[in-house]
Amino acid sequence: MARPRCRNRSVLVATLTLALTAALVPAASPVPATPAVGHPLTLTAAAPGGERWNADLSVVDRDDVNVRRSAAGLRLREARAAGRRHSAVAEGMLLTAPRALTRPATRVRAEITASVPAGATVEAQVRGWRVSGWTEWRAATAGAVFDRPVSRVQTRVVLTAPAGGATATVRGVRLTADAAAAVSAATPGRTYRVYATRIGLVGELTANGRTVQPRDHFAALPSRRGLSPLNSGDYTVRVCTTTGSRCEYAPVWDVGPWNTRDDYWNPSAVRENWKNLPQGRPEAQAAYQSGYNGGRDQFGRTVLNPAGIDLADGTFWDGLRLTTNAWVDVAYLWTGGGPRGVVGDGPLNIRTGASTSYPSRGLAARFANVPIQCYVTGQSVAGPYRTTTRWNRLAAGQYVSHAYISAVYGGSVPLC
Repeated sequence: MARPRCRNRSVLVATLTLALTAALVPAASPVPATPAVGHPLTLTAAAPGGERWNADLSVVDRDDVNVRRSAAGLRLREARAAGRRHSAVAEGMLLTAPRALTRPATRVRAEITASVPAGATVEAQVRGWRVSGWTEWRAATAGAVFDRPVSRVQTRVVLTAPAGGATATVRGVRLTADAAAAVSAATPGRTYRVYATRIGLVGELTANGRTVQPRDHFAALPSRRGLSPLNSGDYTVRVCTTTGSRCEYAPVWDVGPWNTRDDYWNPSAVRENWKNLPQGRPEAQAAYQSGYNGGRDQFGRTVLNPAGIDLADGTFWDGLRLTTNAWVDVAYLWTGGGPRGVVGDGPLNIRTGASTSYPSRGLAARFANVPIQCYVTGQSVAGPYRTTTRWNRLAAGQYVSHAYISAVYGGSVPLC
């Protein structure tokens, strides 16, 4: 799990008040992603029919990472990368409770009121709930547009600062949701072959606040757009060896390797950075193999391997039975549709048939959201939720007992 390494430098603290007001019509000129320090940026609101609310910044709990609430506003708790020895910046994140909308929406915009010293950043990100699950996270200060209407919206506020530098203070985040022309629908069930490295780092913190355990089961991708909140699998990957002999379904709980804004599984029109790269090709792979971006990552470091995914030790050693870094086939399951199940206890064996007598083909980590193609009647199994003879087929030759699946959503599940 490659972490950006910082340079020690003095930080000029110039306070900036951001008034990023919900603009419900396209701006005549592009909005800069990061406004220049010392220059207030104001976008005028329009279309008053949108639903508006304020994000609750007052509650900081275990879902939140390295932030605190002061009298002045929301700030980083520590201006250093606690437990993340390879980080270039200190970062923190506040996750708010989901909000049920009065009517479905396809666009959400955020207005942030904050004081931002030089080198620090603040970003409001949102995701929306559809019948097949949560969308990816999207930056909302310039407007987040969803390909289908969403009925609930969740907001998170991400703060960064140079290690040891001054932190921003966020006084408020106001959201507006409305209906807009939707972008083209995403291709379901995207799968790409990328290079996997082992995370290690037992005892350190992931980007969503988990302390890494020995032989842990999760994955890291180089973009926060696919980062699951703590103890959830809203964003889950299926990682398989290139032969298909072993697979693991693992929640995405960390950000990396190399980059933090490289959602390479998305098409160019949606991809946050590196839009001139082919869809499915990580920037680190292009930098390592072809000298793209001068052979460097977004932080200017020389890329030493083509990694597009990091795997926790349990996923790496036990799920896939890898002994060294390797190419793997990764399915980004939230880009698909259909019924889903949540693994309530694990890691759970994936078997080649509907009985514990069949050999294991891999694992499904606890909290992983797994696709359910259909079900068959097999061996009776007592699990943490029920005793049942129903076995769910996740993919060809992959079955798990329904006794270990805590919920199914997105429609009825057919017989195989």
